[in-house]
Amino acid sequence: MNATATQHGHPSSTAFLHTLKAANLAAMVVYIVLSLASALAGSAAAVLLVPLVQPEHSLVLGGITFGVQGGIEAHAAIFVAVTVAFALLRWQAARLAARLASRYGMNLRRSVHARLIDASLPSLADTSSAEIANVLTYNVEIITQGFNALLQLLVAGITAAISLGLAFWVSPPLALAAPLFAVLALVASRINSRAQAAVSRQYVADLTRLFWHSEDFPRRLRHVRSFGREDAEKNSYGEVTARLGRGYRHQLDLIASARLTLELLAAAGITAIFMLAYRLHGIDQASLIAVCLLLGRLLPYLVSTRQSFQQLHSAAPAFELWQRYMDLSAAQPSTVQASTAHATSTLRFEHVQLAPPLAALDIREVSLVPGTLTLVSGDSGIGKSSLIDVLAGMMWPGAFAARIGQRSLDFADYRELVRNGAYVSQSVRPWQHSVRECLLWAVPEATDDMLRSALADVGLDKRLAGSRDGLDTALNSASSRLSGGELQRLLLAQVLLRQPFIALLDEATSALDAASEIAVLSALKRRLPETILIVVSHRGSVATVADQCLTIGNDFTVSQRTAGHARAVLSGGLV
Repeated sequence: MNATATQHGHPSSTAFLHTLKAANLAAMVVYIVLSLASALAGSAAAVLLVPLVQPEHSLVLGGITFGVQGGIEAHAAIFVAVTVAFALLRWQAARLAARLASRYGMNLRRSVHARLIDASLPSLADTSSAEIANVLTYNVEIITQGFNALLQLLVAGITAAISLGLAFWVSPPLALAAPLFAVLALVASRINSRAQAAVSRQYVADLTRLFWHSEDFPRRLRHVRSFGREDAEKNSYGEVTARLGRGYRHQLDLIASARLTLELLAAAGITAIFMLAYRLHGIDQASLIAVCLLLGRLLPYLVSTRQSFQQLHSAAPAFELWQRYMDLSAAQPSTVQASTAHATSTLRFEHVQLAPPLAALDIREVSLVPGTLTLVSGDSGIGKSSLIDVLAGMMWPGAFAARIGQRSLDFADYRELVRNGAYVSQSVRPWQHSVRECLLWAVPEATDDMLRSALADVGLDKRLAGSRDGLDTALNSASSRLSGGELQRLLLAQVLLRQPFIALLDEATSALDAASEIAVLSALKRRLPETILIVVSHRGSVATVADQCLTIGNDFTVSQRTAGHARAVLSGGLV
Protein backbone atom coordinates (compact mmCIF):
# COMPACT_ATOMS: atom_id res chain seq x y z
CA MET A 1 0.00 0.00 0.00
CA ASN A 2 1.51 3.31 -0.96
CA ALA A 3 1.72 6.40 1.14
CA THR A 4 -1.23 8.06 -0.54
CA ALA A 5 -3.55 5.30 0.47
CA THR A 6 -3.24 5.31 4.21
CA GLN A 7 -1.34 7.04 6.94
CA HIS A 8 -1.05 5.30 10.30
CA GLY A 9 -4.08 3.15 9.49
CA HIS A 10 -6.34 6.05 8.44
CA PRO A 11 -7.47 6.63 4.86
CA SER A 12 -5.90 9.55 3.06
CA SER A 13 -8.18 12.61 3.08
CA THR A 14 -6.92 13.44 -0.42
CA ALA A 15 -8.01 10.02 -1.70
CA PHE A 16 -11.41 10.40 -0.03
CA LEU A 17 -11.94 13.90 -1.44
CA HIS A 18 -11.06 12.54 -4.86
CA THR A 19 -13.95 10.08 -4.59
CA LEU A 20 -16.29 12.94 -3.67
CA LYS A 21 -15.51 14.65 -6.98
CA ALA A 22 -16.93 11.65 -8.79
CA ALA A 23 -20.16 12.00 -6.79
CA ASN A 24 -21.09 15.15 -8.78
CA LEU A 25 -19.99 18.28 -6.93
CA ALA A 26 -22.72 20.37 -8.60
CA ALA A 27 -25.40 18.11 -7.12
CA MET A 28 -23.72 18.34 -3.71
CA VAL A 29 -23.86 22.15 -3.92
CA VAL A 30 -27.60 21.89 -4.66
CA TYR A 31 -27.93 19.53 -1.70
CA ILE A 32 -26.21 22.07 0.57
CA VAL A 33 -28.52 24.85 -0.68
CA LEU A 34 -31.60 22.69 -0.08
CA SER A 35 -30.34 21.78 3.40
CA LEU A 36 -29.70 25.45 4.19
CA ALA A 37 -33.18 26.46 3.00
CA SER A 38 -34.84 23.66 4.96
CA ALA A 39 -32.88 24.63 8.10
CA LEU A 40 -34.08 28.21 7.75
CA ALA A 41 -37.67 27.09 7.22
CA GLY A 42 -37.48 24.68 10.17
CA SER A 43 -36.09 27.38 12.47
CA ALA A 44 -38.74 29.83 11.29
CA ALA A 45 -41.44 27.24 12.03
CA ALA A 46 -40.03 26.80 15.54
CA VAL A 47 -40.10 30.58 16.17
CA LEU A 48 -43.65 30.84 14.77
CA LEU A 49 -44.81 28.47 17.49
CA VAL A 50 -44.31 31.26 20.05
CA PRO A 51 -47.45 33.29 19.15
CA LEU A 52 -49.44 30.06 19.13
CA VAL A 53 -48.26 29.33 22.67
CA GLN A 54 -48.87 32.99 23.72
CA PRO A 55 -51.81 34.12 21.55
CA GLU A 56 -52.49 37.22 23.66
CA HIS A 57 -49.00 38.65 23.27
CA SER A 58 -47.13 40.12 20.33
CA LEU A 59 -44.07 38.26 19.12
CA VAL A 60 -41.05 40.18 20.42
CA LEU A 61 -37.77 38.64 19.36
CA GLY A 62 -34.37 40.28 19.50
CA GLY A 63 -36.01 43.55 20.49
CA ILE A 64 -38.20 43.55 17.36
CA THR A 65 -41.96 43.18 17.55
CA PHE A 66 -43.57 40.98 14.91
CA GLY A 67 -47.28 41.57 14.43
CA VAL A 68 -49.57 39.43 12.28
CA GLN A 69 -53.07 40.63 11.43
CA GLY A 70 -55.91 38.16 11.74
CA GLY A 71 -55.37 36.66 15.14
CA ILE A 72 -54.66 33.05 15.97
CA GLU A 73 -56.02 31.77 12.63
CA ALA A 74 -53.53 33.82 10.64
CA HIS A 75 -50.68 32.72 12.92
CA ALA A 76 -51.71 29.09 12.47
CA ALA A 77 -51.92 29.46 8.68
CA ILE A 78 -48.44 31.00 8.48
CA PHE A 79 -47.07 28.27 10.74
CA VAL A 80 -48.60 25.55 8.54
CA ALA A 81 -47.26 27.17 5.34
CA VAL A 82 -43.72 27.44 6.71
CA THR A 83 -43.87 23.88 8.10
CA VAL A 84 -45.05 22.53 4.72
CA ALA A 85 -42.21 24.41 3.00
CA PHE A 86 -39.77 22.88 5.48
CA ALA A 87 -41.15 19.37 4.86
CA LEU A 88 -40.97 19.76 1.05
CA LEU A 89 -37.41 21.10 1.18
CA ARG A 90 -36.28 18.25 3.43
CA TRP A 91 -38.03 15.76 1.12
CA GLN A 92 -36.23 17.11 -1.93
CA ALA A 93 -32.92 17.12 -0.05
CA ALA A 94 -33.47 13.51 1.05
CA ARG A 95 -34.24 12.45 -2.54
CA LEU A 96 -31.13 14.19 -3.79
CA ALA A 97 -29.07 12.56 -1.01
CA ALA A 98 -30.35 9.16 -2.14
CA ARG A 99 -29.25 9.87 -5.72
CA LEU A 100 -25.86 11.12 -4.54
CA ALA A 101 -25.27 8.02 -2.38
CA SER A 102 -26.37 5.75 -5.22
CA ARG A 103 -24.04 7.46 -7.67
CA TYR A 104 -21.20 7.41 -5.14
CA GLY A 105 -21.50 3.66 -4.53
CA MET A 106 -21.80 2.99 -8.27
CA ASN A 107 -18.62 4.96 -8.97
CA LEU A 108 -16.72 3.16 -6.22
CA ARG A 109 -17.66 -0.24 -7.64
CA ARG A 110 -16.91 0.74 -11.22
CA SER A 111 -13.58 2.29 -10.29
CA VAL A 112 -12.25 -0.62 -8.26
CA HIS A 113 -13.54 -3.20 -10.77
CA ALA A 114 -11.91 -1.30 -13.63
CA ARG A 115 -8.64 -1.14 -11.66
CA LEU A 116 -8.80 -4.90 -11.04
CA ILE A 117 -9.43 -5.55 -14.74
CA ASP A 118 -6.43 -3.37 -15.66
CA ALA A 119 -4.17 -4.62 -12.84
CA SER A 120 -0.92 -6.34 -13.62
CA LEU A 121 -0.78 -10.01 -12.71
CA PRO A 122 2.13 -9.60 -10.25
CA SER A 123 0.19 -6.97 -8.28
CA LEU A 124 -2.55 -9.58 -7.65
CA ALA A 125 -0.14 -12.25 -6.44
CA ASP A 126 -0.86 -11.66 -2.73
CA THR A 127 -4.61 -11.14 -2.99
CA SER A 128 -7.37 -13.66 -2.37
CA SER A 129 -10.50 -14.10 -4.43
CA ALA A 130 -12.57 -13.88 -1.22
CA GLU A 131 -11.14 -10.47 -0.37
CA ILE A 132 -11.70 -9.24 -3.92
CA ALA A 133 -15.30 -10.44 -3.76
CA ASN A 134 -15.72 -8.54 -0.48
CA VAL A 135 -14.24 -5.37 -1.98
CA LEU A 136 -16.61 -5.52 -4.94
CA THR A 137 -19.73 -6.19 -2.85
CA TYR A 138 -20.30 -5.60 0.86
CA ASN A 139 -17.21 -3.47 1.43
CA VAL A 140 -18.50 -0.82 -0.97
CA GLU A 141 -21.85 -0.88 0.84
CA ILE A 142 -20.10 0.06 4.08
CA ILE A 143 -18.27 2.95 2.39
CA THR A 144 -21.52 4.15 0.80
CA GLN A 145 -23.19 4.15 4.21
CA GLY A 146 -20.30 6.29 5.44
CA PHE A 147 -20.86 8.71 2.56
CA ASN A 148 -24.54 8.91 3.43
CA ALA A 149 -23.56 9.57 7.07
CA LEU A 150 -21.39 12.43 5.85
CA LEU A 151 -24.41 13.95 4.11
CA GLN A 152 -26.41 13.59 7.31
CA LEU A 153 -23.65 15.31 9.27
CA LEU A 154 -23.72 18.12 6.73
CA VAL A 155 -27.44 18.62 7.36
CA ALA A 156 -26.93 18.48 11.12
CA GLY A 157 -24.12 21.05 10.93
CA ILE A 158 -26.15 23.46 8.80
CA THR A 159 -29.20 23.06 11.04
CA ALA A 160 -27.12 23.62 14.17
CA ALA A 161 -25.52 26.74 12.71
CA ILE A 162 -28.90 28.23 11.71
CA SER A 163 -30.61 27.33 15.00
CA LEU A 164 -27.79 28.66 17.17
CA GLY A 165 -27.53 31.79 15.05
CA LEU A 166 -31.24 32.55 15.48
CA ALA A 167 -31.05 31.73 19.20
CA PHE A 168 -28.25 34.28 19.59
CA TRP A 169 -30.28 36.87 17.68
CA VAL A 170 -33.40 36.21 19.79
CA SER A 171 -31.60 36.37 23.11
CA PRO A 172 -27.83 36.85 23.31
CA PRO A 173 -27.75 36.09 27.06
CA LEU A 174 -29.48 32.76 26.62
CA ALA A 175 -27.27 31.94 23.63
CA LEU A 176 -24.34 31.93 26.01
CA ALA A 177 -25.36 28.34 26.59
CA ALA A 178 -24.33 27.53 23.00
CA PRO A 179 -20.63 26.99 23.85
CA LEU A 180 -21.78 24.53 26.51
CA PHE A 181 -23.72 22.62 23.85
CA ALA A 182 -20.69 22.71 21.54
CA VAL A 183 -18.45 21.25 24.22
CA LEU A 184 -21.00 18.58 25.04
CA ALA A 185 -21.35 17.69 21.33
CA LEU A 186 -17.57 17.40 20.97
CA VAL A 187 -17.38 15.14 24.01
CA ALA A 188 -20.23 13.03 22.66
CA SER A 189 -18.57 12.67 19.25
CA ARG A 190 -15.47 11.19 20.89
CA ILE A 191 -17.28 8.67 23.06
CA ASN A 192 -16.03 5.15 22.25
CA SER A 193 -14.60 6.33 18.91
CA ARG A 194 -11.47 4.18 19.18
CA ALA A 195 -13.45 1.16 20.31
CA GLN A 196 -15.85 1.65 17.41
CA ALA A 197 -12.96 1.87 14.89
CA ALA A 198 -11.41 -1.34 16.27
CA VAL A 199 -14.73 -3.18 16.11
CA SER A 200 -15.29 -1.97 12.54
CA ARG A 201 -11.89 -3.16 11.33
CA GLN A 202 -12.45 -6.59 12.85
CA TYR A 203 -15.92 -6.67 11.27
CA VAL A 204 -14.47 -6.06 7.80
CA ALA A 205 -11.80 -8.73 8.35
CA ASP A 206 -14.37 -11.29 9.52
CA LEU A 207 -16.59 -10.58 6.52
CA THR A 208 -13.65 -11.37 4.24
CA ARG A 209 -13.21 -14.69 6.08
CA LEU A 210 -16.92 -15.35 5.58
CA PHE A 211 -16.54 -14.78 1.83
CA TRP A 212 -13.65 -17.23 1.89
CA HIS A 213 -15.82 -19.89 3.53
CA SER A 214 -18.59 -19.27 0.99
CA GLU A 215 -16.42 -19.30 -2.13
CA ASP A 216 -17.16 -21.94 -4.83
CA PHE A 217 -19.48 -23.70 -2.41
CA PRO A 218 -20.76 -26.59 -4.59
CA ARG A 219 -17.24 -27.83 -5.40
CA ARG A 220 -16.07 -27.30 -1.84
CA LEU A 221 -19.07 -29.26 -0.53
CA ARG A 222 -18.03 -32.36 -2.46
CA HIS A 223 -14.49 -32.04 -1.15
CA VAL A 224 -15.68 -31.56 2.44
CA ARG A 225 -18.00 -34.56 2.32
CA SER A 226 -15.38 -36.81 0.77
CA PHE A 227 -13.10 -36.11 3.74
CA GLY A 228 -15.91 -36.39 6.26
CA ARG A 229 -15.15 -32.90 7.56
CA GLU A 230 -18.67 -31.50 7.69
CA ASP A 231 -18.51 -30.84 11.44
CA ALA A 232 -15.16 -29.08 11.13
CA GLU A 233 -16.56 -26.79 8.45
CA LYS A 234 -19.65 -26.05 10.53
CA ASN A 235 -17.48 -25.22 13.53
CA SER A 236 -15.12 -23.03 11.52
CA TYR A 237 -17.98 -21.15 9.87
CA GLY A 238 -19.71 -20.90 13.23
CA GLU A 239 -16.63 -19.29 14.79
CA VAL A 240 -16.55 -16.60 12.12
CA THR A 241 -20.27 -15.90 12.36
CA ALA A 242 -19.98 -15.79 16.17
CA ARG A 243 -17.27 -13.13 15.88
CA LEU A 244 -19.48 -11.22 13.46
CA GLY A 245 -22.39 -11.51 15.87
CA ARG A 246 -20.30 -10.28 18.78
CA GLY A 247 -18.98 -7.43 16.63
CA TYR A 248 -22.48 -6.42 15.58
CA ARG A 249 -23.71 -6.58 19.18
CA HIS A 250 -20.70 -4.56 20.34
CA GLN A 251 -21.47 -1.90 17.73
CA LEU A 252 -25.08 -1.65 18.89
CA ASP A 253 -23.97 -1.52 22.53
CA LEU A 254 -21.62 1.35 21.71
CA ILE A 255 -24.41 3.16 19.88
CA ALA A 256 -26.84 2.62 22.77
CA SER A 257 -24.28 3.85 25.30
CA ALA A 258 -23.56 6.91 23.21
CA ARG A 259 -27.30 7.64 22.85
CA LEU A 260 -27.74 7.42 26.61
CA THR A 261 -24.84 9.80 27.14
CA LEU A 262 -26.26 12.22 24.59
CA GLU A 263 -29.69 12.20 26.17
CA LEU A 264 -28.20 12.85 29.60
CA LEU A 265 -26.08 15.67 28.19
CA ALA A 266 -29.12 17.15 26.42
CA ALA A 267 -31.13 17.06 29.66
CA ALA A 268 -28.28 18.80 31.46
CA GLY A 269 -28.02 21.42 28.71
CA ILE A 270 -31.74 22.24 28.68
CA THR A 271 -31.75 22.48 32.47
CA ALA A 272 -28.79 24.85 32.27
CA ILE A 273 -30.73 27.09 29.85
CA PHE A 274 -33.69 27.37 32.20
CA MET A 275 -31.47 28.05 35.17
CA LEU A 276 -29.67 30.72 33.16
CA ALA A 277 -32.98 32.28 32.12
CA TYR A 278 -34.23 32.59 35.67
CA ARG A 279 -30.98 34.03 36.98
CA LEU A 280 -30.53 36.62 34.24
CA HIS A 281 -32.68 39.73 34.14
CA GLY A 282 -34.44 41.07 31.07
CA ILE A 283 -35.28 37.72 29.50
CA ASP A 284 -38.94 37.55 28.61
CA GLN A 285 -40.97 34.39 28.39
CA ALA A 286 -41.33 34.55 24.60
CA SER A 287 -37.55 34.66 24.15
CA LEU A 288 -37.15 31.74 26.54
CA ILE A 289 -39.71 29.68 24.60
CA ALA A 290 -38.17 30.61 21.23
CA VAL A 291 -34.64 29.67 22.31
CA CYS A 292 -35.84 26.38 23.80
CA LEU A 293 -37.70 25.53 20.59
CA LEU A 294 -34.69 26.40 18.43
CA LEU A 295 -32.30 24.37 20.56
CA GLY A 296 -34.90 21.62 20.93
CA ARG A 297 -34.74 21.16 17.14
CA LEU A 298 -31.18 20.00 17.62
CA LEU A 299 -32.06 17.13 19.98
CA PRO A 300 -33.01 14.62 17.22
CA TYR A 301 -29.80 15.53 15.39
CA LEU A 302 -27.71 14.69 18.45
CA VAL A 303 -28.64 11.02 18.22
CA SER A 304 -28.42 10.88 14.41
CA THR A 305 -25.09 12.72 14.50
CA ARG A 306 -23.64 10.16 16.87
CA GLN A 307 -24.89 7.35 14.61
CA SER A 308 -23.36 9.12 11.63
CA PHE A 309 -20.00 9.26 13.37
CA GLN A 310 -20.31 5.55 14.10
CA GLN A 311 -20.95 4.86 10.41
CA LEU A 312 -17.95 6.98 9.45
CA HIS A 313 -15.78 4.95 11.83
CA SER A 314 -17.09 1.77 10.19
CA ALA A 315 -16.43 3.14 6.72
CA ALA A 316 -12.80 4.02 7.46
CA PRO A 317 -11.37 0.45 7.37
CA ALA A 318 -13.60 -0.40 4.42
CA PHE A 319 -12.24 2.60 2.55
CA GLU A 320 -8.68 1.54 3.43
CA LEU A 321 -9.31 -1.85 1.82
CA TRP A 322 -10.94 -0.25 -1.23
CA GLN A 323 -8.04 2.18 -1.62
CA ARG A 324 -5.52 -0.65 -1.37
CA TYR A 325 -7.02 -2.21 -4.48
CA MET A 326 -7.23 1.16 -6.20
CA ASP A 327 -3.45 1.43 -5.67
CA LEU A 328 -2.74 -1.77 -7.59
CA SER A 329 -0.22 -1.22 -10.34
CA ALA A 330 -1.76 -1.36 -13.80
CA ALA A 331 -0.56 -3.55 -16.60
CA GLN A 332 1.71 -1.58 -18.92
CA PRO A 333 -0.36 -0.32 -21.85
CA SER A 334 0.73 -0.91 -25.39
CA THR A 335 2.18 2.14 -27.12
CA VAL A 336 2.62 0.76 -30.62
CA GLN A 337 0.34 0.72 -33.62
CA ALA A 338 -1.64 -2.38 -34.47
CA SER A 339 0.41 -5.02 -36.25
CA THR A 340 0.02 -5.61 -39.98
CA ALA A 341 1.49 -9.12 -39.82
CA HIS A 342 -0.39 -11.73 -41.78
CA ALA A 343 -2.01 -14.57 -39.87
CA THR A 344 -0.13 -17.05 -42.10
CA SER A 345 3.30 -15.80 -40.96
CA THR A 346 5.48 -17.98 -38.77
CA LEU A 347 6.08 -16.65 -35.29
CA ARG A 348 9.66 -17.39 -34.19
CA PHE A 349 10.81 -16.95 -30.59
CA GLU A 350 14.54 -16.33 -30.66
CA HIS A 351 14.87 -15.86 -26.89
CA VAL A 352 12.30 -15.91 -24.09
CA GLN A 353 13.45 -15.86 -20.49
CA LEU A 354 11.05 -15.61 -17.57
CA ALA A 355 11.46 -12.95 -14.91
CA PRO A 356 12.68 -13.94 -11.42
CA PRO A 357 12.11 -16.17 -9.55
CA LEU A 358 11.75 -18.36 -12.68
CA ALA A 359 14.59 -16.77 -14.63
CA ALA A 360 16.18 -20.22 -15.06
CA LEU A 361 13.48 -21.02 -17.62
CA ASP A 362 15.10 -19.89 -20.86
CA ILE A 363 13.66 -20.79 -24.27
CA ARG A 364 15.47 -20.29 -27.57
CA GLU A 365 14.67 -20.83 -31.24
CA VAL A 366 11.08 -22.04 -31.14
CA SER A 367 8.89 -21.58 -34.20
CA LEU A 368 5.08 -21.48 -34.10
CA VAL A 369 3.18 -21.88 -37.35
CA PRO A 370 -0.52 -20.92 -37.68
CA GLY A 371 -2.69 -24.00 -37.94
CA THR A 372 -0.33 -26.11 -35.82
CA LEU A 373 -0.57 -27.31 -32.22
CA THR A 374 2.32 -27.09 -29.78
CA LEU A 375 2.17 -29.19 -26.60
CA VAL A 376 3.90 -27.78 -23.49
CA SER A 377 4.50 -30.30 -20.73
CA GLY A 378 6.49 -30.60 -17.52
CA ASP A 379 6.08 -31.18 -13.80
CA SER A 380 3.77 -29.00 -11.74
CA GLY A 381 5.31 -25.74 -10.54
CA ILE A 382 8.02 -25.79 -13.18
CA GLY A 383 6.81 -22.57 -14.82
CA LYS A 384 4.39 -23.69 -17.55
CA SER A 385 1.60 -21.32 -16.53
CA SER A 386 4.07 -18.43 -16.12
CA LEU A 387 5.36 -19.13 -19.63
CA ILE A 388 1.79 -19.08 -20.95
CA ASP A 389 1.23 -15.74 -19.17
CA VAL A 390 4.23 -14.34 -21.07
CA LEU A 391 3.10 -15.80 -24.40
CA ALA A 392 -0.34 -14.28 -23.79
CA GLY A 393 1.30 -10.86 -23.34
CA MET A 394 0.06 -10.58 -19.75
CA MET A 395 3.33 -11.00 -17.83
CA TRP A 396 6.55 -9.18 -18.69
CA PRO A 397 9.52 -11.53 -19.23
CA GLY A 398 13.09 -11.09 -18.13
CA ALA A 399 14.29 -11.18 -21.73
CA PHE A 400 12.43 -11.35 -25.04
CA ALA A 401 13.29 -11.41 -28.72
CA ALA A 402 10.98 -12.67 -31.46
CA ARG A 403 10.32 -12.34 -35.14
CA ILE A 404 7.27 -12.70 -37.37
CA GLY A 405 8.11 -13.05 -41.01
CA GLN A 406 10.92 -10.58 -41.56
CA ARG A 407 9.88 -8.25 -38.75
CA SER A 408 11.68 -8.20 -35.39
CA LEU A 409 9.51 -7.88 -32.28
CA ASP A 410 10.24 -6.59 -28.82
CA PHE A 411 7.75 -7.50 -26.10
CA ALA A 412 5.65 -4.34 -26.60
CA ASP A 413 5.32 -5.21 -30.31
CA TYR A 414 4.49 -8.79 -29.41
CA ARG A 415 1.75 -7.76 -26.95
CA GLU A 416 0.07 -5.76 -29.68
CA LEU A 417 0.34 -8.71 -32.03
CA VAL A 418 -1.38 -11.13 -29.64
CA ARG A 419 -4.17 -8.78 -28.60
CA ASN A 420 -6.33 -10.91 -30.88
CA GLY A 421 -5.80 -13.93 -28.67
CA ALA A 422 -7.65 -16.38 -26.47
CA TYR A 423 -6.47 -17.69 -23.09
CA VAL A 424 -8.40 -20.47 -21.36
CA SER A 425 -7.26 -21.83 -18.00
CA GLN A 426 -8.30 -24.90 -16.06
CA SER A 427 -9.52 -22.80 -13.13
CA VAL A 428 -11.79 -20.49 -15.13
CA ARG A 429 -15.52 -21.18 -14.98
CA PRO A 430 -18.09 -19.23 -17.03
CA TRP A 431 -19.77 -16.52 -14.96
CA GLN A 432 -22.48 -15.63 -17.46
CA HIS A 433 -26.09 -16.73 -16.93
CA SER A 434 -26.72 -18.86 -20.02
CA VAL A 435 -24.95 -20.63 -22.87
CA ARG A 436 -25.97 -17.88 -25.28
CA GLU A 437 -24.67 -15.12 -23.01
CA CYS A 438 -21.38 -16.97 -22.56
CA LEU A 439 -20.76 -17.34 -26.29
CA LEU A 440 -21.95 -13.85 -27.24
CA TRP A 441 -19.64 -12.44 -24.57
CA ALA A 442 -16.75 -13.70 -26.70
CA VAL A 443 -18.17 -12.60 -30.07
CA PRO A 444 -21.18 -10.27 -29.68
CA GLU A 445 -21.97 -10.25 -33.41
CA ALA A 446 -22.22 -14.06 -33.72
CA THR A 447 -25.46 -15.48 -35.13
CA ASP A 448 -27.37 -18.42 -33.65
CA ASP A 449 -26.12 -20.62 -36.51
CA MET A 450 -22.52 -19.68 -35.64
CA LEU A 451 -23.16 -20.50 -31.99
CA ARG A 452 -24.67 -23.91 -32.80
CA SER A 453 -21.82 -24.72 -35.18
CA ALA A 454 -19.20 -23.95 -32.53
CA LEU A 455 -21.10 -26.04 -29.96
CA ALA A 456 -21.23 -28.96 -32.39
CA ASP A 457 -17.47 -28.80 -32.95
CA VAL A 458 -16.76 -29.09 -29.22
CA GLY A 459 -19.39 -31.80 -28.69
CA LEU A 460 -22.00 -29.81 -26.78
CA ASP A 461 -24.76 -29.83 -29.40
CA LYS A 462 -26.33 -33.11 -28.27
CA ARG A 463 -26.27 -32.02 -24.63
CA LEU A 464 -28.20 -28.86 -25.44
CA ALA A 465 -30.52 -30.64 -27.86
CA GLY A 466 -31.93 -32.45 -24.84
CA SER A 467 -32.57 -29.18 -23.02
CA ARG A 468 -35.86 -27.37 -23.50
CA ASP A 469 -34.08 -24.02 -23.38
CA GLY A 470 -31.46 -24.75 -26.04
CA LEU A 471 -29.00 -21.85 -26.32
CA ASP A 472 -30.71 -20.20 -23.35
CA THR A 473 -29.88 -23.11 -21.04
CA ALA A 474 -28.82 -21.72 -17.68
CA LEU A 475 -25.29 -22.56 -16.60
CA ASN A 476 -25.81 -22.70 -12.85
CA SER A 477 -29.41 -23.75 -12.20
CA ALA A 478 -29.97 -27.05 -10.40
CA SER A 479 -31.99 -28.54 -13.28
CA SER A 480 -29.58 -27.70 -16.13
CA ARG A 481 -26.16 -27.30 -14.53
CA LEU A 482 -23.35 -28.21 -16.89
CA SER A 483 -20.58 -30.50 -15.69
CA GLY A 484 -16.96 -29.39 -15.38
CA GLY A 485 -16.09 -30.98 -18.71
CA GLU A 486 -19.09 -29.39 -20.42
CA LEU A 487 -18.12 -25.98 -19.08
CA GLN A 488 -14.62 -26.48 -20.50
CA ARG A 489 -16.14 -27.39 -23.88
CA LEU A 490 -18.21 -24.19 -23.70
CA LEU A 491 -15.10 -22.08 -23.14
CA LEU A 492 -13.39 -23.78 -26.09
CA ALA A 493 -16.43 -22.91 -28.21
CA GLN A 494 -15.65 -19.29 -27.33
CA VAL A 495 -12.18 -19.82 -28.82
CA LEU A 496 -13.67 -21.19 -32.04
CA LEU A 497 -15.95 -18.19 -32.39
CA ARG A 498 -13.16 -15.68 -31.71
CA GLN A 499 -10.81 -17.10 -34.40
CA PRO A 500 -7.74 -15.74 -32.56
CA PHE A 501 -4.22 -15.26 -33.85
CA ILE A 502 -2.97 -17.32 -30.90
CA ALA A 503 -4.90 -19.60 -28.53
CA LEU A 504 -3.32 -20.66 -25.23
CA LEU A 505 -5.00 -23.52 -23.42
CA ASP A 506 -3.60 -24.05 -19.92
CA GLU A 507 -5.01 -27.43 -18.85
CA ALA A 508 -8.23 -26.26 -20.51
CA THR A 509 -9.24 -29.85 -21.35
CA SER A 510 -8.32 -31.40 -17.99
CA ALA A 511 -11.93 -32.27 -17.14
CA LEU A 512 -12.40 -34.28 -20.35
CA ASP A 513 -11.50 -37.92 -20.76
CA ALA A 514 -8.53 -38.70 -23.00
CA ALA A 515 -10.56 -39.59 -26.07
CA SER A 516 -12.78 -36.50 -25.78
CA GLU A 517 -9.70 -34.31 -25.26
CA ILE A 518 -8.14 -35.57 -28.51
CA ALA A 519 -11.42 -35.13 -30.40
CA VAL A 520 -11.91 -31.53 -29.21
CA LEU A 521 -8.29 -30.52 -29.86
CA SER A 522 -8.48 -32.05 -33.34
CA ALA A 523 -11.63 -30.02 -34.00
CA LEU A 524 -9.84 -26.86 -32.88
CA LYS A 525 -6.95 -27.53 -35.26
CA ARG A 526 -9.36 -28.20 -38.12
CA ARG A 527 -11.54 -25.16 -37.52
CA LEU A 528 -8.68 -22.74 -36.76
CA PRO A 529 -6.25 -23.05 -39.70
CA GLU A 530 -4.87 -19.54 -39.11
CA THR A 531 -4.47 -19.84 -35.34
CA ILE A 532 -1.38 -20.80 -33.38
CA LEU A 533 -2.48 -23.36 -30.80
CA ILE A 534 -0.45 -23.83 -27.60
CA VAL A 535 -1.73 -26.49 -25.20
CA VAL A 536 -0.45 -27.16 -21.67
CA SER A 537 -1.30 -30.68 -20.59
CA HIS A 538 0.03 -33.45 -18.37
CA ARG A 539 -1.37 -36.12 -20.70
CA GLY A 540 1.17 -37.56 -23.08
CA SER A 541 -1.64 -38.66 -25.41
CA VAL A 542 -2.01 -35.04 -26.56
CA ALA A 543 1.25 -35.58 -28.47
CA THR A 544 -0.74 -37.63 -31.01
CA VAL A 545 -2.37 -34.43 -32.31
CA ALA A 546 0.55 -32.07 -31.60
CA ASP A 547 2.85 -30.81 -34.33
CA GLN A 548 5.65 -30.21 -31.84
CA CYS A 549 6.26 -30.76 -28.15
CA LEU A 550 8.12 -28.56 -25.67
CA THR A 551 9.07 -30.36 -22.46
CA ILE A 552 10.37 -28.38 -19.46
CA GLY A 553 12.68 -30.53 -17.36
CA ASN A 554 13.29 -30.36 -13.64
CA ASP A 555 16.51 -28.47 -14.35
CA PHE A 556 14.48 -25.90 -16.37
CA THR A 557 15.99 -27.06 -19.64
CA VAL A 558 13.57 -27.08 -22.54
CA SER A 559 13.63 -29.93 -25.04
CA GLN A 560 11.86 -29.62 -28.38
CA ARG A 561 10.57 -32.52 -30.45
CA THR A 562 8.76 -32.65 -33.73
CA ALA A 563 5.44 -34.40 -34.13
CA GLY A 564 6.85 -37.50 -35.77
CA HIS A 565 9.43 -38.06 -33.05
CA ALA A 566 6.92 -37.38 -30.30
CA ARG A 567 4.48 -39.92 -31.70
CA ALA A 568 7.25 -42.48 -32.08
CA VAL A 569 8.28 -42.02 -28.46
CA LEU A 570 4.62 -42.24 -27.40
CA SER A 571 4.13 -45.51 -29.25
CA GLY A 572 7.22 -46.83 -27.46
CA GLY A 573 5.60 -46.02 -24.10
CA LEU A 574 8.18 -43.48 -23.02
CA VAL A 575 6.01 -40.37 -22.88
